[in-house]
Amino acid sequence: MDIKETIKEQIAANPVLIYMKGSPDAPQCGFSSQATQILMACGERFAFIDILANPDIRATLPQVSEWPTFPQLFIGGELVGGSDIIAEMYQSGELQPMIKAVAVTEG
Repeated sequence: MDIKETIKEQIAANPVLIYMKGSPDAPQCGFSSQATQILMACGERFAFIDILANPDIRATLPQVSEWPTFPQLFIGGELVGGSDIIAEMYQSGELQPMIKAVAVTEG
C-alpha cells in the first residue's frame, strides 16, 4: 500500500485525528502543543500521528490534504485546519460540537 493510501485509511479510521510534531504528552513544537491542549480541553478522545517519527507521512500529507503546514486536524474525515484555525474555532465554540458529533463513546 502506498503512503497516500495509508494516510487516507488513517483519516477514515479515526473520527478525530491530528497529525502533529511529537505526541500530546511531548509535543515537539508550540503549534502542536497548542492544538493538542485545545483537543484535550474538548474532553473527547483523539488519535494522533507523530510526523517526526513518520517522515513519509510528513512529506506526503500536504499533497493529500492540500494544506502545507502542521499540525493538521481532521474531524470526521475532513480537514479542519492548523493550530490557528483550531484555536479560533475553539474560542468561538464551533470546535467542541464538531468533535462531540463524531466522538466514539466507549463502553
